[in-house]
Amino acid sequence: MRHQSFSGDEILETINMVRTEQLDIRTITIGVSLFDCVSDNSETLCRNIFEKVTKTAKHLRRVSRELEREFGLPIVNNRVAVTPVSLIAGASAQINFVRIAQTLDRAARELDVDFIGGFSASVEKGITRADARLMTSLPEALAATERVCSSVNVGSTRAGLNMDAIADIGPIIRNIAQMTAARDSIGCAKLVVFCNAVEDNPFMAGAFHGPNEADCVVNVGVSGPGVVYRALQAAGDVDFGTLTAVIRRTAFKITRAGELIGRAASQRLGIPFGIIDLSLAPTPAEGDSVARIIEEIGLERVGAHGSTAALALLNDAVKKGGAMASSYVGGLSGAFIPLSEDQGMIEAAQLGAITIDKLEAMTSVCSVGLDMIAVPGDTPAETLSAVIADEAAIGMINKKTTAVRIIPVANKTVGDSVDFGGLLGRAPIVAVNRFSSRRFIRRRGRIPSPLQALVN
Repeated sequence: MRHQSFSGDEILETINMVRTEQLDIRTITIGVSLFDCVSDNSETLCRNIFEKVTKTAKHLRRVSRELEREFGLPIVNNRVAVTPVSLIAGASAQINFVRIAQTLDRAARELDVDFIGGFSASVEKGITRADARLMTSLPEALAATERVCSSVNVGSTRAGLNMDAIADIGPIIRNIAQMTAARDSIGCAKLVVFCNAVEDNPFMAGAFHGPNEADCVVNVGVSGPGVVYRALQAAGDVDFGTLTAVIRRTAFKITRAGELIGRAASQRLGIPFGIIDLSLAPTPAEGDSVARIIEEIGLERVGAHGSTAALALLNDAVKKGGAMASSYVGGLSGAFIPLSEDQGMIEAAQLGAITIDKLEAMTSVCSVGLDMIAVPGDTPAETLSAVIADEAAIGMINKKTTAVRIIPVANKTVGDSVDFGGLLGRAPIVAVNRFSSRRFIRRRGRIPSPLQALVN
């Protein structure tokens, strides 16, 4: 790492951010290509996958602990992302997709990583037989595994929205909720539905190793909502230009710390460094909240009028600060607004300050979309599909990544809450619109790509 130098002041400032402002490395994620694992025999394919993943990432946990001790930066999660499974499991109709998911889960346990992502399909323009079989297997696969995460990309600015896939995914989410009902439908928390998915995202549940990536790569996700919050508190009632500069400088510092860890991990693992994803990803801990940042900007509660503008300012300043700190900022890099993982968001939902409709509006300017939204267990499948269609349309038109992670919690209704534990946090059950979207969803087909897709 001779190309990087860090001053004594930077080191002391980083130590302070860790000790008092909850700066952490949210994840070190190793991406692994599975293209050389392909076989038309299920047993051979699963054996190849297990051997490739465990061999490539065998030192991840050890290196992560070493870096924590040496740099004093908490590393919250260790994760693996693999090539979307639908791309490597189509050689035979006899391939068992649930067995592949169980193989990935076994590899994750062997490596002692927190999650493994990539049980995924990309169907924005059409659904192959392998895609269809993977999607059909999702309820059983996510019920039978603990650490496997899944994603389905249903649209893009270039291709439009695949309404066949969107119509199909609503009932699949309902089935996942029912099959994991004994655990508060937690299987749905391991499935993200994307528009414009990125190939180098290190965050779960949407991480996968894109087909255009190298054989293996190290990506790092760094998070520091508490650091930004305290910087804004210290700044006081300054104008918006000054406020933006404060956030930019803070994001710069956070990104520098993340790249230091990422390049050290790359060197020790013998795996190329990929990207640093600077995403303000909140946790249930008090003070580690994106909602509190928005409120510090000047709103009584997140969800009040002005919240979308405040989030737009925050997201843009974070991206600018990160881009100045590293040549390899990637992934999603911005602000996340999950309902269950952010104490400020939870309180706002309980008070009625924020609704699913306001969250949808805010996703037009943030990094992802409707994340960890718990809704009544009897929500119709067509309504779930329609929520996904709305969010995907925002991504398609605005040429940005959007996503939905929605959880129809079995046997729960508005006014109840559910506690998923750990980083997933606690979610109040929020209301969805009571009017039907059935006729709209049943049209199926494709919503064409917008005019801005014609760029050649």
